[in-house]
Amino acid sequence: MPPWSNSAGTRLSGASDDAELRIICGPTGAGKSAVALALAERVGARILSVDSRQIYRGFDIGTAKPSAADRARVAHDGIDIADPSERWSAARFAEYAHASLASAERPMVIVGGTGLWLRALVTPLFSEPPLDAPRRTALADALDARSTEELRRWVQQLDPARASLGRTQLLRAIEIALLTGQRISALHAASAAAARPARWLVVDPGVRLAAQIESRLDAMLAAGWLEEVRSLAARVPEDAPAWKASGYARLRAGGDARAVRDAILIETRQYAKRQRTWFRHQLAEAQVTRVDPYDPDCAGIVHRWWTGEGTA
Repeated sequence: MPPWSNSAGTRLSGASDDAELRIICGPTGAGKSAVALALAERVGARILSVDSRQIYRGFDIGTAKPSAADRARVAHDGIDIADPSERWSAARFAEYAHASLASAERPMVIVGGTGLWLRALVTPLFSEPPLDAPRRTALADALDARSTEELRRWVQQLDPARASLGRTQLLRAIEIALLTGQRISALHAASAAAARPARWLVVDPGVRLAAQIESRLDAMLAAGWLEEVRSLAARVPEDAPAWKASGYARLRAGGDARAVRDAILIETRQYAKRQRTWFRHQLAEAQVTRVDPYDPDCAGIVHRWWTGEGTA
């Protein structure tokens, strides 16, 4: 447990109520929820959870959903808002989140690790122009046999800003340009222009993360995660989107307990690695404050980030 997390401290004053979003993020198991909970309690804020698995009712232990006690301490939005069989896109969640933010009567601490959903909250996803299905199919057939380098030459003419990307993105750029007469880079730019200002606090304990993920996994299993999965399996269809939450499908499939546990551990650590990469490359460094929850000055860093007084 980070050394500051149970300190009572003096109640902090919140930042001014403005359009700027304040977002706490980081890899799974890093301790961002504890940081957000302590901050929200001190400044009298609500928490908006941005987690693509915590939205599902009943999927509690394996998603590290805030406990009933934590939710009694601080009100949470974004938790238990969907049935397990519902499919939620980033755009749908962003619509829900903006409604929550607009109706909030107190400051909102945004916390989560689902990168695409966080990006959709800050920068609206562009509205794709309608595509004619038969023409789209014919174009896909025509492009399928062409080499990646040939596709790249096409994109250099059609949408130069996308020419350095991979094959999938090249195909997408050609499709949008030829079927709609618009450049996908221009559509992205228009969305970026509508972006809301944001400050980011990236929580990451560094080398401690691997051990934290392992200890949290063992705590989840000890808390009855397998029993939760068995109960859900009796009433939730196997193809429900909620089963995609890390570890649930493996527990449902069964097998040697130790082997399943180790497979979930590897899967979770790999997910955390992808999250770290996303937060390192997708966020503008000037808008980012980084904090190790074990830093003795963690509470001070979080306070300065929240109030906009600078970084440590």
